[in-house]
Amino acid sequence: MADTIERNETDRLIASDKVEGTTVYNPQDERLGTIRNVMIDKRSGKSEYAVLEFGGLFGLGSDHYPIPWEMLTYDTDKGGYVVNLTRDQVEGAPRYRGEEAPDYNHAYGRTVYEYYGLGYPML
Repeated sequence: MADTIERNETDRLIASDKVEGTTVYNPQDERLGTIRNVMIDKRSGKSEYAVLEFGGLFGLGSDHYPIPWEMLTYDTDKGGYVVNLTRDQVEGAPRYRGEEAPDYNHAYGRTVYEYYGLGYPML
């Protein structure tokens, strides 16, 4: 097995630990923050949110903004994700401090998705 190389990224799949920490930009190349984590539906296995970490200093005092996964597009040239949002839109979005993580239930999900003008997926 010495000649077997462990892979955590292919042309269409990426391991969650490689997503965490990836920079998120808007179309104007403004850095909005980084992916803190990905929230995955236990039953379907589909990613529902990317949690954007923004603000603070070295992760201290930063806010977390759940963004519907479908809004993100990976840009290989940037080596990060692009989301069609302005900094003001992100700052006005539903958010929480790291130690105050919400209950990701249907009511919360609808709030997040409605903010971005999307219908909440009923799984």
